[in-house]
Amino acid sequence: MHTYNIHEAKTQLSRLVEQAAKGESFVIAKAGKPLVKVMAIDAPDAAQRRRIGFMAGQIRVPDDFNTMGAAEIQSLFENEK
Repeated sequence: MHTYNIHEAKTQLSRLVEQAAKGESFVIAKAGKPLVKVMAIDAPDAAQRRRIGFMAGQIRVPDDFNTMGAAEIQSLFENEK
């Protein structure tokens, strides 16, 4: 892994970012002391991101959803001893 000082990293930033995106991480140092490690992130691409509402129109919620099973649930509480 290569180490670059801050000035050198600033002047070659575009090239270094492309290099990191390809999997070649590097270190940026100040006065010879390593400060940060730059590496590619594993972010999902647009096709892999989950979206709210991606199942819209494919699922139907019954009209009695809020009361489904109410009698069974009530009997469980009433029959408890």
